[in-house]
Amino acid sequence: MKLTSRSVSLVPVVSTVAAVALGATLVVTATANAATTLGAAAAQSGRNFGTAVAAQKLGDSTYVNILNTEFNSVTAENEMKWDATEPNRGQFNYTSGDRILNHALNNGKQVRGHALLWHQQQPRWAQGLSGSDLRQAAINHVTQVATHYRGKIHSWDVVNEAFADGGSGGRRDSNLQRTGNDWIEAAFRAARAADPNAKLCYNDYNTDGINAKSTGIYNMVRDFKARGVPIDCVGIQSHLSNNAPSDYQANLQRFADLGVDVQITELDISGSNQANAFGAVTRACMAVARCTGITVWGIRDTDSWRTGENPLLFTGSGAKKPAYNQVLDALNAGGPGPTTTTTTTTTTTDPVPPGDCTATVSLNQWNGGFVATVKVTAGSSALRGWRVTTTLSGGTVTGSWSANRSGTSGTINWTNVDYNADVPAGQSTEFGFQGSGSGSGLNPTCAAS
Repeated sequence: MKLTSRSVSLVPVVSTVAAVALGATLVVTATANAATTLGAAAAQSGRNFGTAVAAQKLGDSTYVNILNTEFNSVTAENEMKWDATEPNRGQFNYTSGDRILNHALNNGKQVRGHALLWHQQQPRWAQGLSGSDLRQAAINHVTQVATHYRGKIHSWDVVNEAFADGGSGGRRDSNLQRTGNDWIEAAFRAARAADPNAKLCYNDYNTDGINAKSTGIYNMVRDFKARGVPIDCVGIQSHLSNNAPSDYQANLQRFADLGVDVQITELDISGSNQANAFGAVTRACMAVARCTGITVWGIRDTDSWRTGENPLLFTGSGAKKPAYNQVLDALNAGGPGPTTTTTTTTTTTDPVPPGDCTATVSLNQWNGGFVATVKVTAGSSALRGWRVTTTLSGGTVTGSWSANRSGTSGTINWTNVDYNADVPAGQSTEFGFQGSGSGSGLNPTCAAS
């Protein structure tokens, strides 16, 4: 999770989070048409399923293949924090952060920014400041970094871990807190001014259930909403052991009821009940309409900050664990999305010569947005590459996965990426995209390339 070590009180409570009912069926049978990757399954209900990424691991082919195939959202593990982006005062270095960002965007994934201000992993020069000098430096840092990434970040963890553990429900003592109790508010206002379209989040750990710490954060968010301080989401880190607390879903829901999104931002679970616990957490998110995404903190067990606990969805060799199947099933089962949705299915029926392909689209649409999942099916001969053309006349693509695209509206050409170019005869692969406006009338056509 973090380069800097700290104590995390993992939750050993044995409980079951209630499963949610099956959501709207996108096609004739859920089993036959269920999405086969985490990102695609989450996108069916307008959500993200992401992972934390380290820049130095982008040269690992197993790591990158899982990243590109399974996830539709990326969080930089350390590369966008204060010590990485501003090692000297006023001198900014975005090399590693940009590497992660560009890899994500080039592969059709959204990016969560983590984290603009935190009492740990500050550069040495900032650790030596205090009072108004530190406040000025901190706000300048927020402004400069958010401006650099303006328009490219889906959500920012503007402030990370500012509340104390224990029963007080109050703020953590830190050099930032000692600049004045309004420092969090000032950071959010600066972030909104620098990037008006990014979702602005507060992020913390040991807030999985309804306890003194999460209630302190709840009260801050309620105050911010009442006074017009710009806050859009709350991140629940969820570093767990065996299970989530019994009131996990209720805690997500109470934040959502304040009018903010909730995101599970750093999920990892150790222990013998890991698979069931991952499934329960995923179902809890799916049951809360404003739970907009889940991020696991690392890809393989060997990538985890929790050394030796094996808390992730893939083994060190890249094999899927039982927990993976629980999460995928829960995502495919669906749940309420951001708004009430309607669903249509469009299929091309033109004759296709041997060796070519067909394309079908399942459209999950609501007032103001949509998610489209496109299935590419090979004809009587295997594909070694494919191109799909869609017509988007009433909407704009805001994100995509598992395909390259030529534009964001009108006639859009989609082409395979490396890992889904080869499709055996009669078999299928999928890509997808989400957008604003209407996705009606896509009329996909497919050709071998």
